[in-house]
Amino acid sequence: MATIKDVAALAGISYTTVSHVVNKTRPVSEHVRIKVEAAIKQLDYVPSAVARSLKAKTTATIGLLVPNSLNPYFAELARGIEDYCERNGYCVILCNSDDNAEKQRSYLRVLLEKRIDGLIVTSVGGDDSGLATGLKAVRTPMVIVDRALDGIDVDLVRIDHEQGAYLATRHLLDLGHRDIACIGGPSRTRVAQMRMAGYYRALAEAGLEVPAGRVLESDFTSTGGYAAAAQLLADNPPSAIFAGNDMIGFGVLRAAAERNIRVPGELSVIGFDDIQMSQYVYPALTTVGQSILQLGEMAAELLLRRIATPQLPIDQRIVTPSIVLRESTAPLTGVFAQYR
Repeated sequence: MATIKDVAALAGISYTTVSHVVNKTRPVSEHVRIKVEAAIKQLDYVPSAVARSLKAKTTATIGLLVPNSLNPYFAELARGIEDYCERNGYCVILCNSDDNAEKQRSYLRVLLEKRIDGLIVTSVGGDDSGLATGLKAVRTPMVIVDRALDGIDVDLVRIDHEQGAYLATRHLLDLGHRDIACIGGPSRTRVAQMRMAGYYRALAEAGLEVPAGRVLESDFTSTGGYAAAAQLLADNPPSAIFAGNDMIGFGVLRAAAERNIRVPGELSVIGFDDIQMSQYVYPALTTVGQSILQLGEMAAELLLRRIATPQLPIDQRIVTPSIVLRESTAPLTGVFAQYR
């Protein structure tokens, strides 16, 4: 790989002059600039970002930790973050922890070693104690997305998970459903806990108790949703299911289709997150959410503002989701209502 000294030798000038041309730190003559640019092109020279960052004390790089890049929610979130950073002169290093807390902590060390200018974290939701301990020692500007971590007082962007689940369950109640099952995410995660709390709150306000076997735990995947729905639909199925996220909802739709249970005629299904794919499954999934791209942009905007002005007060934004009506929910009417 060519070095700055190779460029200088080919151009017949000092390497300090090449540095001035590359970094635009001092005016040089047009003749010299042309010679340097020609040598750079011939040698395919790439300036050292590390060396430049040491001089400028900035890398123009953001680190992004996500728990599962296969989940469309995090893919859309990352896209919003990347788009905003790119427009503002920053690049993003994406690290996927595969829902593994130890891998997440390892990536955190790697990112900090690269002297990133800022960090955006979405936690895996399992062993938070180790991650929180690691983050407490971080002096790099940071934004947490999706949920807070105990003892970490930094900028935060997240959906109001409890209120969103309440709205989803309330929607089903308003349609006349009373036998409403729930397939939640992993109970070890606070996201799943908060969404479950919203489900229970809506039912309690309606004066309803949850029948035994109507609440199942899954992971936040279509596979998990499919397996849980297979149990719920095997015998005496409910009239409606609140899925802990859209991916679970997709699994429910598949399980219902295999059993010739019509959605929404015999079973209403509502998800959470409003990922883009929700529009294109059949039937299109009614869900609760907010623009994930905008959430990503909001997180990136907070981080770049924090980088520019570290002394600003902590800004924690809790975004209230709304119902996104599509095709998978309908009123409980007709012959089906008399059996519910």
